[in-house]
Formats: sequence, C-alpha cells, structure tokens
Amino acid sequence: MKGRVLVVAGSDSGGGAGIQADIKAITALDSFAATAITALTAQNTLGVFGVVAVAPDFVRDQIRVVAEDIGADCVKTGMLANAAVIEAAFDEIGKRLPGVPIVVDPVMVAKGGASLLESDAVLTLIRRALPMAALVTPNAPEAERLAGIPVHSLADMEKAGQRIFALGPKAVLVKGGHVAGGIVRDLLLTPDSARIFEAPRIATAHTHGTGCTLASAIAAGIARGMALEDAVARAHAYLQEAIRTAPGLGGGAGPVGHSHTVRPFMTEESGPEAPLHDPGGVVGAGAQRVGDDP
Repeated sequence: MKGRVLVVAGSDSGGGAGIQADIKAITALDSFAATAITALTAQNTLGVFGVVAVAPDFVRDQIRVVAEDIGADCVKTGMLANAAVIEAAFDEIGKRLPGVPIVVDPVMVAKGGASLLESDAVLTLIRRALPMAALVTPNAPEAERLAGIPVHSLADMEKAGQRIFALGPKAVLVKGGHVAGGIVRDLLLTPDSARIFEAPRIATAHTHGTGCTLASAIAAGIARGMALEDAVARAHAYLQEAIRTAPGLGGGAGPVGHSHTVRPFMTEESGPEAPLHDPGGVVGAGAQRVGDDP
C-alpha cells in the first residue's frame, strides 16, 4: 500500500490539532496514519491547560515498532516538546526509515499562545530536524524564530524562507496566515522555484489545528507518490474547504472540518452512495479525487 504516514507529534485532547488533526486529515485524503506520540496536552478550544512530555525512550519505541512492522512512505513531525525528544525521534527515524521523506511542522506555540516547545530546544530543532526535512512548514512567528528576522509581509516571508532554506531542508513552505491582509499567501521555496499559494482570508474563529492539518495533508500526498508542488496544492485546497466547513465547536478557536471529503455511508437498504461532497473544488484542475492513485 502506498500512502503510509508516520506522525510523530503531540496529542490534543480537544481533537482539533496535533495527532488527532493529523489522523483525520491523512485519513480524509485516503492515506494511512500511524503515530508516535511525543506529548499529552489537556486542551480545548479555549487553550492549553497542561502538557506532559513522553519519555524519549518511549518515543523511540513507538517509532521502532511502527517502522519494523507497518513501515512508512512519509514521516510528519509536529509538536516535539523538548530537546531530548527531538534527539530521540530523529535518531530513530534516521535509523529505521532512511530515505523516507520527512515533513517537519516546527510547532512552537499553540493557537492561544501556550508554549509547545521548550525555549532551549529551538536550536536542537534547527540542528537535527531541518537538515533531514524534505519540507519544513513554519508559520510567520515560527519563521521569525528559525530565521531570526521579523516576518510581516510577503517580502519578509521570502527573506525568512531563504534563511531557513540555508539551514538544510530540501524545501520550505512559509505560511502567511499570521501576516495581515485580506489575501492569505503561503510561499513554497524549492531549489528550482518559488511558488505562491493564495486564497481570500475567511472571517472565522475556527482555525485551530490548521498548521497540523496542512502539513499532514501534504505528507499524505507525498506518501501516495505525488510531486511536492502537487501535494502542497491539493493540501492547500483541502484546508481552505476544511476552514469553510468548520463545525463551529467550542467557545474559542474551534477545529476545522476535516471530513468534508467523506461520502455519506449508505447500506444496501438505504440506497446508493451519494456523490462526493466537493463544493470548494478540492477535486478539480490539478487535483485528484480522493481514492485515486497519483
């Protein structure tokens, strides 16, 4: 089977971000998610109320047993909690899954402002994770931390992206959701090109987990053999529709609608399956219908 994604990330008890969002996005795009959990959070739409890091040796064990039995076509990392977990995770990925592309989402701060990466671990992330990454996906605040410069415009995004690119990843996607303006632009830098993905800003509070969702959606495409730009384009379109179809849960920053690609399940008694719900054009020019091979 193509489409196996090993996600190394933290758990969000509210289900909107982290491992839970990763599994939903990967499954919705017809790939298979396995996990190595790095941290537990007590979290809902109002904030993060507690964090417990998983022991580094147990993170290693999770990666090892998945790699030995199930394997992976892509690895996606998210919240890594601290330097010891970063070292353990990337040691084990390199040992057990050599050559498998890695999408690194450099998660540092939750939507409400809570820290999800110890401050002394940023240099470890730069040293260990970025040189192994097929793609790194920082938002503007994360790009500022990684590049060491302010990011307030598309020009700043490009400067920061080039600095991050020099740290060793094969490609960089700087996300512009935190940059002011009515159009949200994400900038993909590769050795050969720069490409902008843009969409009108959607006026909503329900954007919790968008970074996790986008990175995992990209990983799902890479795992199924899609070229990087195609995987990013499909993931970008998938996320826009997920934001538009957010279920409106909770009293704060609510989750997006991960399941908008899913057909209603019908039994023989209840009639034939309904057509795929695709109001946002996820299945369209340059995109695939969910379930089709790339």
